[in-house]
Amino acid sequence: QVQLMESGGGSVQAGGSLKLSCVTASDIFTNCAMGWYRQAPEKERELVSKITVHGTTEYTDSVKGRFTISRDNAKKTLYLQMDSLKTEDTAVYHCAGICVLYTYWGQGIQVTVTS
Repeated sequence: QVQLMESGGGSVQAGGSLKLSCVTASDIFTNCAMGWYRQAPEKERELVSKITVHGTTEYTDSVKGRFTISRDNAKKTLYLQMDSLKTEDTAVYHCAGICVLYTYWGQGIQVTVTS
């Protein structure tokens, strides 16, 4: 069973920063792309950022220049540094192992940005 465990969420004022972490013991970390998705109330889940095994990154337009995704392959840990947070970033953030045949999901962690 693949487990992805997120940490680092919480509540912060607009303009502040948070850093999310996602750790796994699974080999999917070194074999698959990893990403962060988020789902706000009454909205569909969206891909926030993704990083390939080789370190190529992509971001949704709304977070470009504010969020940074990174991975530590030795620690099998994925990070999302979130700066200049906005109230519209409020959502449940999910870590994901994005493999060719399947996507594995973490249970999610709440990020709340207050005005």
